[in-house]
Amino acid sequence: MAERKVALAVGAHPDDVEFAMAGTLALLGDAGYECHIFTVANGSCGTVSHSHAEIIRLRRDEAGAAASLIEATYHPGLVNDIEIYYEDGLLRRVTAVVREVQPEIVLLPSPHDYMEDHQNTSRLVVTACFCRGMRNWISDPPRDPTMQDVYLYHAQPHSSMDIMRLAVVPSLFVDVTDKIDLKDQMLRCHATQKEWLDVSQGMDSYLAAMRDGCARVGRMAPHLVPHAEGFRQHMHVGLSARDGDRLSDVLADKVQRGADWW
Repeated sequence: MAERKVALAVGAHPDDVEFAMAGTLALLGDAGYECHIFTVANGSCGTVSHSHAEIIRLRRDEAGAAASLIEATYHPGLVNDIEIYYEDGLLRRVTAVVREVQPEIVLLPSPHDYMEDHQNTSRLVVTACFCRGMRNWISDPPRDPTMQDVYLYHAQPHSSMDIMRLAVVPSLFVDVTDKIDLKDQMLRCHATQKEWLDVSQGMDSYLAAMRDGCARVGRMAPHLVPHAEGFRQHMHVGLSARDGDRLSDVLADKVQRGADWW
């Protein structure tokens, strides 16, 4: 039986993956990986006009449509926005998703970003991957432990800055120039977010903001590229039997390593 090749991209909210990771996930799909997108929250607060139930339904449909553009499976949010806490109940539910998907490569948020939903999502996913194989850690719903090696890559925070406004420079740069139009199409599926982001964060155009962010990361790369997504790899201890960099192995012709790579 051929070994399963599975990649999981996790965001705090619907459309987070499209901003920071979708190009890389699409490239992994081209390389033969089964792709999954999971958002820990359901997008309940991303509106100025819809009711609670309406916006959750709309954002789930939008996220599913975006995922379908790269033939990815979408796993909908577990909690409301601003309710992503690093706590026992939610950690068990996130663990269940990780055990169901059984990913080899996980793309996840930066551990330091402008809002705690993103930061807590990062912590939850790291721990869920760490205890995926622990038989006495019971997920919700219960799922059998999985023992595959898993390699974690943290995406860039918003504006490539941490919460103290210090620059965050990736150690891996993935050239997503060939996927930038596809990222645009995926982000367009999140139609409810244009109004919300314009009103709440003054982003003017969420599509332009996505392209500008990728262009900024592309200018950081050792060899400049028009558009890139940046990542920093999590330490392998507790996650894989031996150190390695599966993302660079699989996407060798698209990845550049930064000067600080050990």
